[in-house]
Amino acid sequence: MIIGITQLILSVISGIAVGFTLGLIGGGGSILAIPLLLYFVGIHDAHLAIGTSALAVGVNAYINFIAHKRRGNVNFGVGALFSVIGAIGVFAGSSIGLLTNSGRLLFLFSLLMIGVGVRMYIVKNRKEVHNEKEDQPESRTKYGKVSASSILTGFASGFFGIGGGFLIVPAIMYSTRVRINEAVGTSLLVVGTFGILTAIRYAISGEMLYSISLFFIIGGIAGGVLGTRISANMDTSLLRKIFSIIIVIVGFYVMVKVLLP
Repeated sequence: MIIGITQLILSVISGIAVGFTLGLIGGGGSILAIPLLLYFVGIHDAHLAIGTSALAVGVNAYINFIAHKRRGNVNFGVGALFSVIGAIGVFAGSSIGLLTNSGRLLFLFSLLMIGVGVRMYIVKNRKEVHNEKEDQPESRTKYGKVSASSILTGFASGFFGIGGGFLIVPAIMYSTRVRINEAVGTSLLVVGTFGILTAIRYAISGEMLYSISLFFIIGGIAGGVLGTRISANMDTSLLRKIFSIIIVIVGFYVMVKVLLP
């Protein structure tokens, strides 16, 4: 696929939009990366969009992980365990995704978007939901639950090429009961690892646009910094509800495009 200057510019804009959303309201924003690459940047191939998105999401997750590490909001043991075991799910998910028809893959992705949007709308802010656990000490890790959770989230991440932070954070808290701040910071290590592994699998199959991903990453860094600064002085609960509605609308748009091309 020949990449033009216009597509590179649109990639930067898309990266800014996703990064800004992530910085502003937290998890869930990266799910817009694939629709933006498909319908805004103009990558008319689902597998190319997924591979390219996975690389961008993985790199941006690692960059954000560094900031959380400096604040001490990372549990390396849990993060490493999730990443290593989850790699099995990532490989299986990405391999099956590459074999899945593009239309069917996008239809399933549209259902995922609608589900994520609905969940974001009805679930309270993480700090509100888990506030009572903030001061609890970490309890013994439940390795059986960790294994199941990491493989399932890894599969979803590999199959759809998404970060999956909205799945990984609750999975970490469910299986280890670490504090919410640690769960969020640790999830970025897992998201980054899952994204890079997915990108490698897609790159081996030739489903990768490195220039698009690079410019997307650049935009994502800038948008993330801006979104984070703004969020420090805002109540983001209403913004999360608005964004969740946008995700549902985009999900239905993707579904219609698949069913009525």
